Amino acid sequence: MADYKGVLVVGEVVDGKLAAITSELLGAGRGLADALGETLIAVLIGSNVKGYAQEGVAYGADKVYVVEDPLLEQYQGDSYLAVVEKLVNEVTPSIVLMGQTSIGRDLAPRLAFRLKSAASMDCVALGIDPDSKLLLGTRAVYGGNAQAIFAMESKPQIATVRAKAMEPLGKDDSRKGEVITLESGLDASQIRTRYLETVKEEIAGIKLEDAAIVVGGGRGIGGPDGFKELQKLATLLKGAVGATRPPCDNKWVNDTLQIGLTGKIVTPDVYIAVALSGSSQHLSGCSGSKNIIAINKDPEANIFKVARFGVVGDWKQAVPAFTEKVKELLAG
Repeated sequence: MADYKGVLVVGEVVDGKLAAITSELLGAGRGLADALGETLIAVLIGSNVKGYAQEGVAYGADKVYVVEDPLLEQYQGDSYLAVVEKLVNEVTPSIVLMGQTSIGRDLAPRLAFRLKSAASMDCVALGIDPDSKLLLGTRAVYGGNAQAIFAMESKPQIATVRAKAMEPLGKDDSRKGEVITLESGLDASQIRTRYLETVKEEIAGIKLEDAAIVVGGGRGIGGPDGFKELQKLATLLKGAVGATRPPCDNKWVNDTLQIGLTGKIVTPDVYIAVALSGSSQHLSGCSGSKNIIAINKDPEANIFKVARFGVVGDWKQAVPAFTEKVKELLAG
């Protein structure tokens, strides 16, 4: 039986930079590796990713493996699985971490099946059991109404982590680590799918998940015109607009603006929750906000239980008045 030791982070490079989820995973992995007294390893896979290896060290990795090949330019399950499986068999980590991204969602279950192990998906917290030294993964269950802690006895223990759930370490460019280049060993015949094209959504202004201020609207907004009012406020505050599921389902706003269990996770400095009740599914996407300001005409709305500040009243009066006050303050 292999002697499984170490924590392996499968990193991602997106749009010419180390993805934020990778630095978050390295922060989480560093804590796990330290708790076990073991090594934190990262792997970067692609066609031109070696330049990001030292950044992985700066965010906490002891070793960064780099696997470059023209066949790895775009993510394909067959090729990435072959590379990660080969690396795992070589370095035998006890824990493998991936982001709950389009790559991680596809790759983690494939890898678990191939290695006769298991995968805990979409974790929001990670820890080490002090007695068994097994990985403990916390994830939402029952539609986000509760959280459960999972452990697996098979190794390597594989988990995907929700974006924004973990804090990256401060980047330290003086950290020393080892960068190791590996051959992919790939053959084109191994890849059974063919990459056609990527269609990117055009986003005007600040991306929702990157915004320091988010103005979120719920069913009570009443229609697309109401979201135009929220956009005015968000623009003044240099923020972004988000929504609960009903406005997205009703096509008042684009589906990409949905915040919650089946949408995006946001952790802004200020989250202004307008005419939304505060369901557990929505709160799972915004509960990490530093300050929540709620505006709702129902004083019993669940959102007030998590809000730092609250306004009980009609948003159609409160939001325009707030917007005008912001204009005044900015002008002065």
